[in-house]
Amino acid sequence: MGSITPPGRAQPRLFRLRQARRRPVLAAVLVAAFLATFLIDWAVTLPAFSATSAPATSQSCTVSPDNGCIQGTITDSEREPAEDVDVDVAGPGGFAETATTNADGRWSVSVDEAGEYTVSVDQATLPKGQYLTNAADAERKVQATLNANVGQIFQLSDQKGATTTSDSSSVSPQRAWQQFASGIRLGLLIALASIGLSLIYGTTGLSSFSHGEQVTLGGLLAYVFANQLGWNIWVTGIVVTLLCAATGYLQDAGIWRPLRRKRISLTQLMIVTIGLSIAAQYAFQYFFGAATVRIQQGNPETVRFAGVTLTVQSYVAMGIALVVLVATGLFLAKTRFGRATRAVSDNPALAAASGIDVDRVIRFVWTLAAGLAGLSGVMLGLVLNGVNWQTGLQLLLLMFASVTLGGLGTAYGALVGSMIIGVVVELTNLVLPGDFKYATALVILILILLFRPQGIFGRAERVG
Repeated sequence: MGSITPPGRAQPRLFRLRQARRRPVLAAVLVAAFLATFLIDWAVTLPAFSATSAPATSQSCTVSPDNGCIQGTITDSEREPAEDVDVDVAGPGGFAETATTNADGRWSVSVDEAGEYTVSVDQATLPKGQYLTNAADAERKVQATLNANVGQIFQLSDQKGATTTSDSSSVSPQRAWQQFASGIRLGLLIALASIGLSLIYGTTGLSSFSHGEQVTLGGLLAYVFANQLGWNIWVTGIVVTLLCAATGYLQDAGIWRPLRRKRISLTQLMIVTIGLSIAAQYAFQYFFGAATVRIQQGNPETVRFAGVTLTVQSYVAMGIALVVLVATGLFLAKTRFGRATRAVSDNPALAAASGIDVDRVIRFVWTLAAGLAGLSGVMLGLVLNGVNWQTGLQLLLLMFASVTLGGLGTAYGALVGSMIIGVVVELTNLVLPGDFKYATALVILILILLFRPQGIFGRAERVG
């Protein structure tokens, strides 16, 4: 083994080497951001290329300060779109309008007055042999507001008088396959944010509870630029990714590095991240309100492939996420700076003694993590057709469960953990209603801590 050069002597030579390596790294980040956002733009503008995607039979609704939208979908017992079903909407001032579902099972109605509306399904227009899962659910009360969307989803069953319970008879192979595909999609998008969260923990030992707000920030900034300012979506994606990356850089420069130099404990730093998370949430609510906002207006096109029906944005977002994740993995494995990052993650003291600028590596990790989280927020906003001030908070438990399952501090573990969590959460929706599926992540997290606290790729450590 060669001798270890003291950090002080190594600094001039290493500084020149770092300067030479900085440009390729920044260029790679910019190129990756450009490619990702270009593909997003292609996804949004790409016409439907499947024979199953037919033009809408009813006018799509676009929200504005003068009107709101009540819209939704109707699917049959096999989770297939139910076409030509009439939905009646009645509201204040004698408002009455009927929408008919299109080939994608979608319907929408524009309203010009805020208030309570009644949404009812005309059961006489349901497909033959299909019934509402709950007959009493045919009529619903909704509260509509201007410049916002209100969504309603109606599920059909092939059994008359069926109810929305966890009866296994409602679970079919087609529905399970559809939920599995949705789980792959969710896992890939969560992985973008989880890798950054895992790298932050690996290099600093800090569990950042404010990381979810970086996802929210990406989605809301995309809403501002694409929706409010009318920017092209790929320009929006580039700007949002760079702005989110800049917030990570500024956070480390203004908060985390000064606190590290004062040798603040990890518990105190974690409390700071919790406070930062709460402050960011209320700031988002103050500036954007509590309603869900859409990055792009209009109902997205859907494509049926291999028995799975997803939006075009979903398919392309999955491809983008996969490319970015592979590029990140190659960067960590093949480049000098990536190996330096892994060295700091393994042993910061030894990495510093070997001449690695630990502070610079940590600064880069914060920047990269925030940029990936922002990109995740943009794609989640497009895929889920909306984002609000709590989007990141709702995903935070899934991210923590993912990095814990894969192994804290390991980027590859975060990827594998995210895929497992995404699939399990979506498949849980087969037997649990609504957002109960997110509780599955908590159950998995507890089981991991009980039986394998180091995670899949983590190393067991001796304490004491």
